[in-house]
Order: sequence, then C-alpha cells, then structure tokens
Amino acid sequence: MQCEGQQQQEQLKVPAATDTNKNPFPQISAIPLPEGYARISQPQGSFGEWLRQLALKTDRRVFLYNGKLKANQDAQFAVIDISVGDQNLQQCADAAMRLRAEYLAANNRFSEINFNDNEGKSYPFTGAFTKNNWQKYLNLVFSYCGSASLNKQLKPVIPFTQIQPGHLLINPGFPGHVVTVMDVAQNKNGDKIYLLSQSYMPAQDVHILKNPISEALSPWYEITESEQIITPEYRFFKSALKRW
Repeated sequence: MQCEGQQQQEQLKVPAATDTNKNPFPQISAIPLPEGYARISQPQGSFGEWLRQLALKTDRRVFLYNGKLKANQDAQFAVIDISVGDQNLQQCADAAMRLRAEYLAANNRFSEINFNDNEGKSYPFTGAFTKNNWQKYLNLVFSYCGSASLNKQLKPVIPFTQIQPGHLLINPGFPGHVVTVMDVAQNKNGDKIYLLSQSYMPAQDVHILKNPISEALSPWYEITESEQIITPEYRFFKSALKRW
C-alpha cells in the first residue's frame, strides 16, 4: 500500500559512499542520548528490547527497492539493516508490519504472526520458515494490508506520555502513513523523548528519522504541548499513537 506524498524521482546513478554518509552507531541502542536522559527499561524478550538490538547500516543513505537512491536524503539519521525486498511493496505500514513479524519470528512465536486486510480477512503465516517462504508471505501481506487495515488491529495509547518502544503513529487512509517508535528515554523529571522509524514511497530502506524541529535534539523527539508531531515527510497528531 502506498504512503501519502509525492512520487519521488529516482537517480539513475548511485555514487560511492563518502565519509559524510557513514554511520558510526552499530545498533539502535548505541544512538547517543541527550544529557540527563536514560533509556526506559524494557522487559526481557519484549518487542521494545528487540527493537533496540536492531543493527544499523554503516552507510546512512536510503536506497529504494530497485537499488537506486531515494531522491530525498535529508530525512534520515541512520538506516536499519533489514531487507526492503526487490518489489515496490514494503512502504510505510508494511515496514511497521515487517518489524513486528520479524520480532515474532525471531522469538519463535509464529502462531502470532497474522495481519488482516481492510475487509477483515486474515493472513497468518503458515508453512516452513524458509527465506523464500518468508518473503512470499510478507509480499502477500504488503499487497493486501496497509495503514487502514492495520489501524483496525491496533489499540489506542492514551495519554501520549505512555509512549513505549514498539508503539506506532498511524494515520489510516488510502493512502495514509505509519511510523514506528523505536526507542524511548526519560530524564529525572519524567520528561520523555523517543525515536521514530519509517519506510515511505516508493518502497525504501527502513530508516531512523531526523527531528526537523530541533537539530540539537535530533534524532530524538520530545513530548511538547503541541498536539502535532512533525516528521521530515509527514505530520501526525498525538491521538494517532497506537499499540499492538
């Protein structure tokens, strides 16, 4: 399913990576925190703990499913080392579903891997867990499930200050948009900050978003009095926060 936004121009040639494109942080948990903040605890084996352990690519550029560079290279802080596939399928909601599915698969919780389309039809994972079967299953899910159907599976998080790693900001629609909360930290006053990841349109590497409002805080986002969360390529309202 496509995310809201203009179709992005694809570059015909891919230049070599430079020092400015290198990412020094090996995984999500290595992304530095602002002074005075500490990551909130996550239960062992939880989705939040798993997300923190995800590896980051050393090349911070975002590539499309076809191997070409995304036109906008200003949205991302780093790129998650997870497959985007070779079809124009793994876009916004799809990336969120992939992260959840990969977590469940990594913990041998295959019976819980199930997504619904907008009509309520279920798509559970069945069969042997092989690379080929897994990608075929995900492509099927990405073809029939999207932000509107995913929104029906999720539960609201109220108030927004209850934000946790693994929660989603979701604007359901045809198209809509979805980002995943990758990490959350807190200071001694109880103020929370969080990281967001997305894929977009066309299908592209899942990446950690910069904070376009605060360069000093970026890539972390802070909870403010505003009802809006402004990301580099989309805006959400706090009421969009959902959980699995």
